[in-house]
Amino acid sequence: MRTDLVQPVRLQEKYKLKKQKKYAPKVLLRRPSSRSICETYFKKYPARIGFMRVDALSLLLSMANVGAYSDVLAVDMVGGLVVGSVAERLGGTGYVCSTYLGSAPSSIDIIRMYNLSSDMTSRIFQAPLGDLCSLQSAGDAPSVLSGSIQRDLVEPAAVPDESLQSSLAKPINTEVSDGNAQSMTVQPINMEVPEPATDDHLNQGDISMSDCKGSNGNSIAPKAPRAGKAPSPERMKYWGEHGFSSLIVAAPDHEVESVVADLLPLLSYSAPFAIYHQYLQPLATCMHSLQASKMAIGLQITEPWLREYQVLPSRTHPHMQMNAFGGYILSGIRIHRPDP
Repeated sequence: MRTDLVQPVRLQEKYKLKKQKKYAPKVLLRRPSSRSICETYFKKYPARIGFMRVDALSLLLSMANVGAYSDVLAVDMVGGLVVGSVAERLGGTGYVCSTYLGSAPSSIDIIRMYNLSSDMTSRIFQAPLGDLCSLQSAGDAPSVLSGSIQRDLVEPAAVPDESLQSSLAKPINTEVSDGNAQSMTVQPINMEVPEPATDDHLNQGDISMSDCKGSNGNSIAPKAPRAGKAPSPERMKYWGEHGFSSLIVAAPDHEVESVVADLLPLLSYSAPFAIYHQYLQPLATCMHSLQASKMAIGLQITEPWLREYQVLPSRTHPHMQMNAFGGYILSGIRIHRPDP
């Protein structure tokens, strides 16, 4: 076997592998998150999300105090980015209601890119602002700090008192005196715990195993429940009586002052709120209106600022080009309005 003919073939294969490793396209699959979705839309379609940067989105969620077991009221006019981020942070423990003005709901199509579970998707609702205002209780709204966090927690079953427990613990004497033969049978006590009551919308996401099979018997991915359904009457009544625990507004195309004036009465007292806008003047006008009406305290307007750094081995430096504008955020805490 001649080596002078085999050697060029080996060199060609080595050359091909080297170039393929350098220029061949590679696909990296990652789980979607709020950061990746926001960065993608900000680079390709910034107007679709109201020019909201990823640091502005994170600051918006933090100032609104979005956490587990929260009831968040959101006005999302940025395609569903805010509602999806809130649902992701809740993790299937709270509720988020996306309200809208008029009869047609706003589009929240970005939520389907989050790949949320059925439990998390079933806790996303859409309701018009008129329905929420009509169900608002005429009494004083409760405070967030007054123990109204029991919203989704099921009360434990009643525990028998000490006398009953002691009687159950004592052995039963079946001996009969004076020669009277009496039969005594001990009846078992039914201590079944009732099943916790759940909302009807939680049962709509149940999928049987037969639905996961195609016509040819192959397994197919189950269809996730649609996000943005109408809330149940019980849930609407609860929100009307107890109020929401936080508020997030991202409506660049609407007048912020009038929208916030209608939304703040829906919150419980001591509930935080955060409002995003691309420009400063609408938020400044809204802040002045809230100060004059004495409906909120701790009002402040924040401008997020972000600089990306390039990190290499043994050296780092900021990028020469960066986005110098990320919008503004007005935050505060709702309080009881004193009587004039």
